[in-house]
Amino acid sequence: MMRLLYTAFAFGATGVLSGLYYRELTKANDFMDRSASQLPLVHTHLLVLGFVFLLIVLALEKLFAITAAAPRAFTWFYWLWTLGVAVTGGMMLVKGTLVVLGADASSAAFAGIAGLGHISLAVAVLFVSLRAALKKAEAVGPVAPALAGR
Repeated sequence: MMRLLYTAFAFGATGVLSGLYYRELTKANDFMDRSASQLPLVHTHLLVLGFVFLLIVLALEKLFAITAAAPRAFTWFYWLWTLGVAVTGGMMLVKGTLVVLGADASSAAFAGIAGLGHISLAVAVLFVSLRAALKKAEAVGPVAPALAGR
């Protein structure tokens, strides 16, 4: 559980710093066309997909003990999700920075790598882990195992 917490807060800090980076880079280069760059979206993607979503997963772990019910599936989910958020955010950062600096950012390689990040997010199916945990909880009874002792 602590790994989820630390990863969430790492993405949270990175998300906040990416917002600062966007503000300062665009101000330094007098860049006013926000719709032309992916740079403002990096902040939101890292905060929502990396910070908020992982905090929700942490709450689900506390309620349903997902890692105990399906440890391999959850490990796959964790690493694929973390990699997907990092690659997607990183490619948005690179491409957005190039646009702000006036360089050509229309490389097929950028699109391909960003696509791999998105594929990793799609493959990171938390629901495989959650399904196993819920099946285990059904076997115990209608109350989640974490709440049964209260």
